[in-house]
Amino acid sequence: MIDALALVFIAAGLAFDVLGCLGMVRLPDVYNRLQASTKCVTLGTCSILFGCFLMTGFSAGGFKLLLCIAFILLVSPVAAHAISRGAHRAGIPLWKGSVVDMYAKDREGEA
Repeated sequence: MIDALALVFIAAGLAFDVLGCLGMVRLPDVYNRLQASTKCVTLGTCSILFGCFLMTGFSAGGFKLLLCIAFILLVSPVAAHAISRGAHRAGIPLWKGSVVDMYAKDREGEA
């Protein structure tokens, strides 16, 4: 039963990773691609790691898998924010179909 649940988590993680890779190819600008890659890492990789944890159980390897999940959940959103803010400050333009630019509004308020 647990192995079947583990395989479900691994399959769901692989699906998220494939869809994230598809988003990296299909989305128009760096900001949208960054969103796709962050979801891919957070949901896909963490699901795969959790499925592997269910297979290994509470062993030394299982605890390492849980530590990797915790590390990814903490670091991935922060890294994505830092990359997107750096890209915006470097002047990389948004896609022409973007509706709002909150960073530009913040900068206008500072000036």
